[in-house]
Amino acid sequence: MTTLDYATEVIPETDLLSRVAELGEAITHDFRGRDPLFVIMLNGSVPFGADLVRRVDLPAEVDFLGLNRFGGGGRIGIAMDLSTPVLDRNVILIEDIIDTGLTLTVLRRMMTDRGAATVSTAALLDKTRRRVTDVPVEYRGFEVGDEYLVGYGLDWRGLYRNLRSVWAVLDQDVFATRTDFLAATLSARG
Repeated sequence: MTTLDYATEVIPETDLLSRVAELGEAITHDFRGRDPLFVIMLNGSVPFGADLVRRVDLPAEVDFLGLNRFGGGGRIGIAMDLSTPVLDRNVILIEDIIDTGLTLTVLRRMMTDRGAATVSTAALLDKTRRRVTDVPVEYRGFEVGDEYLVGYGLDWRGLYRNLRSVWAVLDQDVFATRTDFLAATLSARG
């Protein structure tokens, strides 16, 4: 692992790819003969979703769903809807990180209300200690703490989604002023 003054690598690329392969094998086993529809949540889930669906050895479709939040109450709206009907489909929601579980609860209900035959969730990261609602996560990559994380889809003000590993931001004030974080993390890889 690599540590900088303001961030530390918490999940290296090799660990990410190994766990994604394991999740792909589990989904392949569980959905054989059921041709799932993967719904990748925009934008943070794209790297994880792309790697995961390539590790699933089944006929499957992929679609994307973008959400936005309104106001302090946390109301959720659809910024970009699915183009594939979910009626009678086996839907697997792909999320980058599960925190309180509230958004995931809304998503699962939305898919059920649209007539999905089954709804499952594959999440790269899970902050189980922050959960405020009991929502199932059938395929979990890693349990993480309360750190602010960047990389492998997770961003800081729209940046750093393209890092190949996951980093914990140790000092957000210092991190916010470090314009060289991407260069430093890439050069640390050699």
